[in-house]
Amino acid sequence: MSEHAAHTADHTQEHPGYGTFIKVWVALLILTGCLVGVSHLGQTAAVWGLLTLTPLKAGLVFYFFMHLRYEGPLFKIVILVTLGTLLIFFALLFSDVAFR
Repeated sequence: MSEHAAHTADHTQEHPGYGTFIKVWVALLILTGCLVGVSHLGQTAAVWGLLTLTPLKAGLVFYFFMHLRYEGPLFKIVILVTLGTLLIFFALLFSDVAFR
């Protein structure tokens, strides 16, 4: 019986309840509201708001809703390397356009 209880405890620890998803959803709504608010401050503030808050929102979606939290460390490293490579390409693209 104790093995079943331990297995049940491990299973509930792996998958969060609806409360966690609702909290993350509320955080995403608040961050979206912040983006809307920053967009009214001017174009420069809007761009910086997008560049900082959008990756944070995407990270929350990846981590909780796409269950990246439950993946192994190798998969997480592959995702980070891929996103880092994409970031480097975007930086090179923007620097090429900026210095023409």
